[in-house]
Amino acid sequence: MYKHILVAIDGSATSTKAVNEAIRLAQVHKSTLRLLHVVDTAMIDIDNGGMTYMPEVMDTLRQSGIKLLQQVQAHVEKSGVSAETALLETAGVTRIATEVVDDAKKWPADLIVLGTHGRRGFAHLLLGSVAEDIVRMASVPVLLIRGE
Repeated sequence: MYKHILVAIDGSATSTKAVNEAIRLAQVHKSTLRLLHVVDTAMIDIDNGGMTYMPEVMDTLRQSGIKLLQQVQAHVEKSGVSAETALLETAGVTRIATEVVDDAKKWPADLIVLGTHGRRGFAHLLLGSVAEDIVRMASVPVLLIRGE
């Protein structure tokens, strides 16, 4: 049923739980995983009120994303599941959720799996919810894995 499962990862413990659930699903459905990490440039995008653009910061964020993807891919493949990786960046005013949903359409994914921190109240208002945005925008089923 799910042959192509996209897993959005950010390196958090909740993200690791999502990866492990995606592995279990992939084993049952004989699926391929696509591990996706999005570098959020909003904090360093001067046009949108962020910090002054520094190429060193972008390089560090990209390298950290690549390292994370490689580590998670090795973990997935140890379980006998095939995985590919993708590193994307938000551009200008795009958001992480937009990048994830667009990539899911292009790949094409049958299912999106990601962790959610379950923030409420002021923390949710301040930080927003990538997971909530993905659920609203996705054209395929989304499986949210709850953090601790």
